[in-house]
Formats: sequence, structure tokens, C-alpha cells
Amino acid sequence: MAKKKSKFVCQSCGYVTPKWMGRCPGCHEWNTLVEEVVKPATSRGNWASAPSAVHKPEKINQIKSQDEPRLKTKMGELNRVLGGGIVAGSLVLIGGDPGIGKSTLLLQVSSQLASSGLDVLYISGEESPRQTKLRADRLGVAADQLYVLSETNLADISNQIDTLKPSFVVIDSIQTVYKDEVTSAPGSVSQVRECTSELMRIAKQNNIPIFIVGHVTKEGSIAGPRLLEHMVDAVLYFEGERHHTFRILRGVKNRFGSTNEMGIFEMKEEGLTEVLNPSEIFLEERSQGVAGSTIVASMEGTRPVLVEIQALISPTSFGNPRRMATGIDHNRVPLLMAVLEKRVGLMLQNQDAYVKVAGGVKLDEPAIDLAVAISIASSFRDQTPNPDDVLIGEVGLTGEVRRVSRIDQRVQEAAKLGFKRAIIPAKNIDGWNPPKSIEVIGVQSVQDAIRATLGQ
Repeated sequence: MAKKKSKFVCQSCGYVTPKWMGRCPGCHEWNTLVEEVVKPATSRGNWASAPSAVHKPEKINQIKSQDEPRLKTKMGELNRVLGGGIVAGSLVLIGGDPGIGKSTLLLQVSSQLASSGLDVLYISGEESPRQTKLRADRLGVAADQLYVLSETNLADISNQIDTLKPSFVVIDSIQTVYKDEVTSAPGSVSQVRECTSELMRIAKQNNIPIFIVGHVTKEGSIAGPRLLEHMVDAVLYFEGERHHTFRILRGVKNRFGSTNEMGIFEMKEEGLTEVLNPSEIFLEERSQGVAGSTIVASMEGTRPVLVEIQALISPTSFGNPRRMATGIDHNRVPLLMAVLEKRVGLMLQNQDAYVKVAGGVKLDEPAIDLAVAISIASSFRDQTPNPDDVLIGEVGLTGEVRRVSRIDQRVQEAAKLGFKRAIIPAKNIDGWNPPKSIEVIGVQSVQDAIRATLGQ
């Protein structure tokens, strides 16, 4: 009898080693190596079972292009993030924290598609059909063509898909699905990789869109190998705080549309509902007449969103002042404070700084720099900025305010919400016609912006 061979695979990065080690040499994480039995390869897998066709290279000019019809859901926010709807034969991965609403969103979408006359298969590896039914009753989900299956064996899942031939499939979650040929436990790197590869084959060969749910690690990234995100056609992250009602669906990878789109939902007792005008939602509780509060017009994909940025500057009680940021890159705060200290003359080296984006939104574009800098200066000077101002611009290390993209869409959104002045980079003044209801002021430097907003 041949001796079984084993290998140790890191569950964080997929590093393979013949012996166990406490710390992974690839990602340097502790206690992530798990033993897996190596089976001799007897076949080339399911891809080889089908008769192989001979493919020849074609000239790109001779390939006929056609618009693939998209499957529209009744959730416009989801359609926006996906680039206009669900593409047939696509494999979409949705990740998010536990309890954030991933299963709720997909169950609602499944019900909407089934109500429109499509056969939908909802596969849950974490709940029984009765538990899924209880959640469906709470959400008011009822459709004759919505099928529920509680199964984790990939071979049985594949057989049921071949038998039913649905138009849409949901698998909740990929970490619970296992393949018999792989000896490791469900959720391991090998199982997730092989199961995703098989699901991709099913989606492409049958032209069925498949949505799979992925668990996330404590760092917020999707659990399993990084290869998982490269294999699928689209990766969506469902973000938000469980203690707040708003949820943000953000596309970080999309082969069929923009990668920076954002959809906003509100979690209610009857499920998730769309937020059609997110700017009003983010600004409805804004602080007026308070130092340290500014408004920025940020672009989230193709949509301009107005968000409040708050800053609190207070004298430090320690040798090293604290710099904390929520909703923006924490490295931007000390950088902008250094610019204010060097170019404007604000003595911030002995001040604690706390910066927050209100509403739980995460902003990562450079156009928010000017609003963050003005909010810090406003809190430090204890001067209240004009509540009718919106600030847009990137700040350089020499204190200059640099040009940003899509300035016309940002200013139009501000004018639509009733703002009277827009402080923008001077280089963005020309080449477009601003709305008549808003005054546009171009500034060359942070010092000019402080004079325009704080008066000094």
C-alpha cells in the first residue's frame, strides 16, 4: 500500500510547504498552515471530460461584436453597481461582514427575478429550507418559481442545476461548499479554489449568472486565496455598520462595467430598500454653525455624492499628538496637517486631530483634500465656515490646489441641493458652464481657500 503524501497549505495566502511551520513564509501569519492529503492526479478534471474543440486564432476585426442583453433587477442601485444589470454567464462574488445583509439582498433579488417569470435556484449551505422560508416570510418574499436547496456537495449542486436549468443561481456561501475529490475541509484554500473553478465552468457553459457569497476575514478582505477574486467576473463588497441602517454596495472589480460604482441601501424591518438620493441622506443630520464641518462633492463611480467631513482639533495631553481618521486614508491627515503648518502657518504640532466622514462612507479620491484641510483649519481657529459652501480640490505638498475630474457634475449636484458657493481649483474654472444658482470661486492655494471660507 502506497504511503499517503501530505502537504501544508496556508489558509491566508495559499503558500504550500511539505512540512508544518508555525509562521507562514509567504504572508508571515501565524498558525495558518493546514495539512492536506495529496492525491495522485488521475484525470485532467471536468474540463477534460467534454470533447475538446480545436480553436484557431482569429483576426479581431473579423470577430462579430454584439451587445449582450443584461438581466435587469428591480433594484436600480444593484444594476448601477453591476454596470447596467446582470450579465448572462457571469460569476459574481459578494463579500461583507457577518450580519451585514448579504443573504437578505440576494434573497430579495432572487424573489424579484422569480416574480418576473424566471426560474431561480437559491442554494444555502448555512440554512435549512425551513430557516430560509422564515427569513423569506419576514421579508415578504413569495414567488412560485423561486427554488430553495440546502446542499453543500458540489456534485449534487451541479446535478440540480443541470436538472432544473435555472436562469439565475445564488450560492450562500462558497466557504460551505466542498468537492469530494479534494481532501481538505470545506472553506480551505484548496476547496474554495476548486469549487469556484467548477462553478465558473457551469456558469460559462450553461450561460447562467451565478452569485456566490464569500465570508470576510477580520481585516475585511474575502477569506480564501487571493486567486478567488481573480477568477470571478465581478467582486462586490457590502459595507456598513450593523448598528446603522445604511448599507453600501461597492464594486471593486467588474469586467462588464465601472469598478468604482456605489449603491446605497437602507436596512428596514421588511428588508433592504434603495436610497435614490444619497446626498440628501448624508446631509440631513449635518451640523450647521459649528466649527470643523465642511461639505465635499466626491465622485463614486459615475455618481457625485455630497458628504459632510468633520474635524476636531484639541491640545494634546501626550508627548506625541494623536492623528485619527475614519472614512478616509489615515495617512492623509498628517500630510495635510503638515501642509497647513508649513504653508499656512498653523501651529498644529502639539494638537490632537480627529477627522471623520459622516454617514459611514469611505472616501479615497484626492478631491476631498481641500475639504479636509479647511475643516482642520476651521476647528483649530474655532471659526465656523459658511454652511452654503461646498469644497472640491486636491492639495499638493507645496500648498497648491490642483485640478480634479468631472467638476461640472460635482457642482451641478451641489447646486441641486441648494448650495450657494463652490470653492474649486482655479484650473477647473474654464471649459464648462456652471449653474446660475451657484457661485463658483477658483482658488490657487490652500491659503486662498481659507480666506474664501473663513475670511482670514
